Amino acid sequence: DKPAQHLTDGTFTIASLAHSSWTNDDHIIIVGDHAGESTLYRVPTKSGEATPITGGSQMFTALTVANTQVVVQTNSPTSPSDLVAIHLENGTPNQLTHFNREFLSQHPPATLEKFTFSRNNLNIQARVFFPSDFDESKKYPLILEIHGGPNGRFSDYFDITHQVLTGAGYIVLAVNPRGSSSYGPDFLKAVLCDWGGEDFLDLMAAVDEICKRPYVDANRLGVHGYSYGGFMSSWIVGHDHRFKAAVVGAPCINLHSMYGTSDIGVSFGENQWGGSSVGDVDILLKHSPLTYATEVQTPVLLMHGEVDYRCPIEQSEQFF
Repeated sequence: DKPAQHLTDGTFTIASLAHSSWTNDDHIIIVGDHAGESTLYRVPTKSGEATPITGGSQMFTALTVANTQVVVQTNSPTSPSDLVAIHLENGTPNQLTHFNREFLSQHPPATLEKFTFSRNNLNIQARVFFPSDFDESKKYPLILEIHGGPNGRFSDYFDITHQVLTGAGYIVLAVNPRGSSSYGPDFLKAVLCDWGGEDFLDLMAAVDEICKRPYVDANRLGVHGYSYGGFMSSWIVGHDHRFKAAVVGAPCINLHSMYGTSDIGVSFGENQWGGSSVGDVDILLKHSPLTYATEVQTPVLLMHGEVDYRCPIEQSEQFF
C-alpha cells in the first residue's frame, strides 16, 4: 500500500529493467546511464534513494548479483566485452575475463577524447576517435559519424565502425546532438518536430570546432549515418558542400511517403515530425532531404536492405 517512489532524479536514465537485480538485504542493483556512460547504483527499497557504486568510461550491458558481488558485462572503448565482478560495498572491480586480449594487443583500438561545447543554451558533447598510431604533427582526414534514433547516442563503448575507420587512418567525430539519449528528458525532446534544424546546426558546429585543430584536414571530410543518421547525412549534403563523400545508410528521405510505408510511420512520425500526410504535407516536405536533393554536390553511396520495414527501401530509391 506504499505510494510509488521515483528511483531517479532525472540525472540518469535506468538502462533497462532487465539490467537490475535484487539483493538479500532488500536493495535493487540497477544500471543508470548518463552522458553515454554507465554507473552501477544501489537502491534501498525503503527509501528509494540511489547511491552510486562504481562506473564511468564504459557501458554495463548485463548484470547478476551473487552474495556481496555483482558481475557485470562491460563494453568499453578499448574492449568489446568482458565480465567484471564488483564488490557491492566498496565498488572494487575484479576483471574475470580478457576476451580478445591477443587480437587487441596486435591491433590496438582507437583512442578516445571527449569535448563539450555550448550552442543555443544547450551543452553538446562530442567524442573523437583517433587512430592508434595517431601523430598530431600529421594531417588526417575526418569522418563525421551520425547515430540513429534520433534518440540514440554514442557512448563509451567499442564501436566496430569507429574502429574500422580509425584503423584505416581516419579520425572519427561522433557527436551527440540535441535529441540524443542519456542527457535528460528535455535534451531528448529538443529534436521533436525539428529534424534538420537545431540538430543539424549542432553537428555542423562540432565539425567547425574540430576543424580548427591543425591535424584535421578540412579538405578531406566525409559523413556517414544510418537510419536517422541516414536522414541527417543526406540532409547535410543538401545543405552543406564541405564533405567530399557521403555514405547514407537506410535513410529517411521523404517523410511524406515514409509516413505511409514505414511500420512506425504514424505512431513515430506524428510525434517526431509534427504532422500527418493528410493535414501537414508542407511540414513533412520541408523536413525531407528529398526536397533539397537538387542542391547535392557530394558523391553519395546509398546502402539499404530490401526487407527494412522501419525505413523502407523506397526511401533510398527516391533519393537515387
